Amino acid sequence: MLYLISYDLKERETGKDYTPLYDAIKSCSSQWWHYLESVWIIKTTHSIEECNSIIKNQIGENDYLLLFDITSMSYQGWLPSKAWEWISNNING
Repeated sequence: MLYLISYDLKERETGKDYTPLYDAIKSCSSQWWHYLESVWIIKTTHSIEECNSIIKNQIGENDYLLLFDITSMSYQGWLPSKAWEWISNNING
């Protein structure tokens, strides 16, 4: 499965250390891509509910979190070729 994870970290301005959040996201995945500041794409065998549970424990109560299963969705955008290569190599395999 490929999941797109996006978040809005409201507490970033107060200097909160989000390293545990990034580690939690990485712990959900066998492979991950993180080119945009608040967006990750992870390849995983975990359910979306499991990933949500792991990740939400690492964000503040005023932060926002959004997870999408993008395994079989179409995609478009404006990204460097390196980013499209990673997505293409992982979305189909």
